[in-house]
Amino acid sequence: MEKSPNSESKPSNPAEQDINNAPKSGERPNQGTEMTNDHYDPSGKPDADKRVFPTPDNVGAKRRNPVLAQPPEAFTGLKLGKPATVAAGVTAVLKSMEFSWGEAGVGRGTHALLKLNQKDGFDCSSCAWPDPDDHRSVAEFCENGAKATASDADHRRVDPEFFANHSLVELSHMTDRDLNNAGRLTHPVVRRPGATHYTKISWPDAFQLVADELNALKSPNEAIFYTSGKVPNEPAYLYQLFVRQFGTNNLPDCSNMCHESSGSGLSPTLGLGKGSVTLNDVHEAEVILIIGQNPGTNHPRMLTALQIAKRNGAKIIAVNPLHEAGLSHFKNPQDFMNPIKAVGTLLSAGTPIADLHLQVKVNGDMAVLQGIMKHLLRAEELNPGEVIDHEFIKQYTAHYDEFLENLRNTSWEDIEEISGLSQGQLLEAANLIAPKQKIITCWAMGITQQKNGVMSVQEIVNLHLMKGAVGKPGAGTCPVRGHSNVQGDRTMGIWERPHKEFLDALKEEYGFEPPREHGYDVVESIKAMYEGKTKVFMSLGGNFLSAAPDTEFVAEALRKQRLTVFVSTKLNRGHLVTGETSLILPCLTHVDIDMQRSGHQFTSCENSMGVVSQNKGVLQPLSREMLSEVAILSGIAIATLGDRSTVDWVGYTENYDTIRDAIARVIPGFDKFNEKIRKPGGFYLPNGPRERNFTTENGKANFTVTDMPKHTLEPDQLVLMSIRSHDQFNTTIYDYNDRYRGVYGERRVIFMNPQDMDDRHIRERQLVTITSHFEGQKRMLERFIAIPYNIPKGNTAAYYPEMNPLVPIASVAYISNQPTSKFVVVTVEPIPELLPEGSTSTIRMTVAA
Repeated sequence: MEKSPNSESKPSNPAEQDINNAPKSGERPNQGTEMTNDHYDPSGKPDADKRVFPTPDNVGAKRRNPVLAQPPEAFTGLKLGKPATVAAGVTAVLKSMEFSWGEAGVGRGTHALLKLNQKDGFDCSSCAWPDPDDHRSVAEFCENGAKATASDADHRRVDPEFFANHSLVELSHMTDRDLNNAGRLTHPVVRRPGATHYTKISWPDAFQLVADELNALKSPNEAIFYTSGKVPNEPAYLYQLFVRQFGTNNLPDCSNMCHESSGSGLSPTLGLGKGSVTLNDVHEAEVILIIGQNPGTNHPRMLTALQIAKRNGAKIIAVNPLHEAGLSHFKNPQDFMNPIKAVGTLLSAGTPIADLHLQVKVNGDMAVLQGIMKHLLRAEELNPGEVIDHEFIKQYTAHYDEFLENLRNTSWEDIEEISGLSQGQLLEAANLIAPKQKIITCWAMGITQQKNGVMSVQEIVNLHLMKGAVGKPGAGTCPVRGHSNVQGDRTMGIWERPHKEFLDALKEEYGFEPPREHGYDVVESIKAMYEGKTKVFMSLGGNFLSAAPDTEFVAEALRKQRLTVFVSTKLNRGHLVTGETSLILPCLTHVDIDMQRSGHQFTSCENSMGVVSQNKGVLQPLSREMLSEVAILSGIAIATLGDRSTVDWVGYTENYDTIRDAIARVIPGFDKFNEKIRKPGGFYLPNGPRERNFTTENGKANFTVTDMPKHTLEPDQLVLMSIRSHDQFNTTIYDYNDRYRGVYGERRVIFMNPQDMDDRHIRERQLVTITSHFEGQKRMLERFIAIPYNIPKGNTAAYYPEMNPLVPIASVAYISNQPTSKFVVVTVEPIPELLPEGSTSTIRMTVAA
């Protein structure tokens, strides 16, 4: 057994840190001594609001409100094929080029791709998977990254003439794909009270409009300031600074909806709400568990890291209700650029990824982890000192005895019932883990958006603490973030419950008293807007309407605002459901050249593994009317705060180095920010768990005692979870296809177990009505197409955001208050209509009695 490293090297002094040394496999990166900000409160969130709100009429809303909040019901031509067993390959290469050249043109598209994720280029605006520290391929991107970059580089224009020709009603009847593919927003536009169209407005008038509405509020807390995870560090820092100078902590963000459960689970157990591994650790790991994540679609570049790990001898365990192509086999598109590898890659079946697939029931991951750990306990009894790392547990952890007692008292009957797996299947996983010490667990929203999301994360930590698999090469926790800078935005202070230390640092730097009262997260913001407690909603990036749960409830909340403000790059459905007055303010993307008075500016992002690197755009913006996010926020701040602010907003806009100098003084871990960010590849932020420095309240890594709640369903009820198609990223829809699952030309589908379909007399491609059930409330969606699929009996899946209207606003994960888009109790009833292959019109059919 590999012993715990008792003599781990301590974090280096920042003054002595050699930022030119990129860590190699097996090495730990030098990080600096001062731990970076962790904005997760170890004590957890306050109790969730248990009030019952009115049930929105999802079906009647489309008749009551001419501007549709949901995508239109018109079918787009479903075709079904066989689910893929290999991810990426030459098809991914061809699709990347096709989309890139089609959206951006050959010249702009190619130039952008060659600089994507390069050390002298810009960071991908889609997922937050890290780039290699050392050598990078000339094509250091995946299919989805190519799509995101092509979308950002789009040469088509959504300008004032476009809005003059299309009313909000007309736009709302377009599909989400067609809204995105209309082109880049080029000019600021306003929708006046009662108007049917957006019209042009000047930047000074737009800034003043926002300022007048904000300054007319009775309290700063009557405004909500939302942030998307695509926003780079520099504008994110300015955004929270402006909002707190204005006087509120109402700073909900997309992390409230994606990885809030991760932070809530990791902070009290390991002392940091982020993962503890580097990319090189993944390459070196002996066992990798991938739980509740579909890397082939949502983080495709992760497959390259898994391929390297496999070639180094790693065993990979996939835990997911669906068999995803990316966890079956992988053909690395970069191999097609190598003449030696190309033919072999083309003819082969690809690299096998998962050695074991555990097809867990939705929300059964806690039971899987507890079953594996019970097997490990038994293996330790048979092989004392060979399975569990007692030395690590004794030196670094607390509450082990209580954890053991709870685990021993957990019955196998409950584990098998909740997980849907047998003792024998879980023993296969335990046998792979038992003799190994270099273990990494990766997870995403398949874990965090469950009712038990926080407890599932804590069980992951329990497993790692048992094995001593934290804080050494090849081992640790890896929550895989979904958007390019969602982790960095938190580090910059985008959070509704800031810590005293962070607010004190702002006070010292800027000489104002920040608000101390906690603000609203996403769920509480929606409720506050719905109840009329707020008058202004501002969104820095993103598509709040479509990303949030309970779509029609959110739509009503937005319509009750006096002003809605959207800082955006492309048109989306969220721009159409507005307050009395609404602004769309067009901003630059990562790919755009940002020229200010001091020259060509760059921004920075923090990836899933705590590396901060720069974005420096390479394409000329389509319009001079497009401003950077920094310039937009500074303009709003100057107009709103006036003499109340001593911040040099103009100086910040003219030279982003001044923003980074301020960040270096305010936020731990960013010392010498301007120096380190200019080094090729960026720099690692301090990470306590990576160094076995657990900054919890007791200074230890904490085992957690968790009970597995049983969720009892009625005989005809199923559990629905949201999924994404291969042709989308978050709420952005690039096309109607999901080729890895064999679905083409349509998104309005529900995947069902064939036996569940037979039990309900539902045929393939038959239309159904889906009804969600929550505390006596019912939410209904009509005219979805049933598709038989390999999914556990009792479980179903449908695409996000189409299924979001079924997610109740009050249905949230314990502790984190994160919406439970992966646990929606539903019934599914057939409609006597069937959609023929490739058709957009249904035919009547005979329904079984």
